[in-house]
Amino acid sequence: MSNDNLYQKSNMNRLGEFSKLSPDAFRAFVNFDQKSLSDGELSSKLKELIAVAVAHTTGCPYCIDDHVKQVKKKEATKEELAEAIMVATALKAGSAFAHGVNALNAYDEITNEELYKASYFDRLKELSGLNRDVFDAFISFDQKTMKAGALSVKEKELIAIAVAHVTGCPYCINTHVKNAKKARVTKEEMAEAIMVATALKAGSALAHGVNALVAYDE
Repeated sequence: MSNDNLYQKSNMNRLGEFSKLSPDAFRAFVNFDQKSLSDGELSSKLKELIAVAVAHTTGCPYCIDDHVKQVKKKEATKEELAEAIMVATALKAGSAFAHGVNALNAYDEITNEELYKASYFDRLKELSGLNRDVFDAFISFDQKTMKAGALSVKEKELIAIAVAHVTGCPYCINTHVKNAKKARVTKEEMAEAIMVATALKAGSALAHGVNALVAYDE
């Protein structure tokens, strides 16, 4: 009989089955995951905050549950947690917003072969004239989200870079890498944030493997 509840915490108890079903790849992933989240140029606490933000971007409930618990162990406050989530919210929305320039190109039947050019981003201001109240509200939200609070601007820009790599928005990557450089983020710190994003995006796929096991065995 099929179980109507597709997400149960107990499903994660089956994750270890992959160590037998696909042992080499599973062990390699676990090793990568542990290294990506360990202390380096960035603290493990900040990496876990990045992980929480990315987990909200991938929408993986198992990852959210696990990494919120991990970041709490690192003594992150609820305010820090909330700010990381709001950065993820702004970046996920911002990816859709930024791609509005591609929609304008398509609507206007611009025939350039290149779907992404940095110069296309200049068209974003046109959305203001087309839907000013909502445009202004989003810009205000985005700006307030990225201001220093419980987390510094530097920390927020690192979170933003990680999330932008998960949404796959080249405009967002370009913007937030430049903002991060202004906030004195090093290339090594940026790389570590990207590797956390990589681990979390892969981890979301693996975590959902328990759903596949449940479905297969029904």
